[in-house]
Order: sequence, then structure tokens, then C-alpha cells
Amino acid sequence: MWVSVSGDVDSQGGANDDGVMPHSLITDLASEVAVQAGAVVSKVVHRGDGMNVTVFGFDSGEGLTEHQAGHAAVVQVLSGHLRFTVDGEQVELGPRSWLEMAPGTRHSLVASEPTVMLLTLVGF
Repeated sequence: MWVSVSGDVDSQGGANDDGVMPHSLITDLASEVAVQAGAVVSKVVHRGDGMNVTVFGFDSGEGLTEHQAGHAAVVQVLSGHLRFTVDGEQVELGPRSWLEMAPGTRHSLVASEPTVMLLTLVGF
């Protein structure tokens, strides 16, 4: 569920000068995408404030070929498991795993079961 708060705020405040709350809340990130048979799906859930945040869904055996991001990246597995290759090293990522990569780090991944992953790119 996605909640973005805006508009008038009570006298206790919290809003910026435009009357918009300076935060957004997603109460269940894993439900933002549905894993689809034989596919990789994604949904951008936040863009701005110097970062892009995307939720990915991978069916078992699906993945991303080797590539590199132009920005620092953080990967978090919300459900499932990924076989991740980063800088030539293979690592297994499962629920609650966290991986940070510097800009330009070469990496690839394959889901070993249906998996939902959160990708945060920072430094925009």
C-alpha cells in the first residue's frame, strides 16, 4: 500500500512551506509488484531527493545480465533468494539481505526462486 501525505496539516505541523508533508510511506513494499511467470517486472516507487527507488519481481530463473550502475546502489531482498555476482564474487542474498555497491560496480543476478528485491540508486 502506498500512502503519500499532502495538503493541509494540523497546528502541530510537519508540512513544508507548500503544505506538503516531507515524507511518503509504503506499508508493504513486497506487494508493489506481482512476480509473473517467466518475467522480470519492476515499479519505481520513489524518484527524487537524490535517489531512485525501484521494486523488482523476478520469477525463478529470471535475472539481469552483467551491467553497472552509474550511481551508488543498495540492493535489499524482500522475499525469495538471488544468486548475485558482484565484482566477480558470487553471493547468495535472501530475505533481509543488504548489499551496497559503489558507482560502476559490475554485477549480475539470477533468482533461485520467485523473488522481490528493492533497488535504491543514490547520488542523483
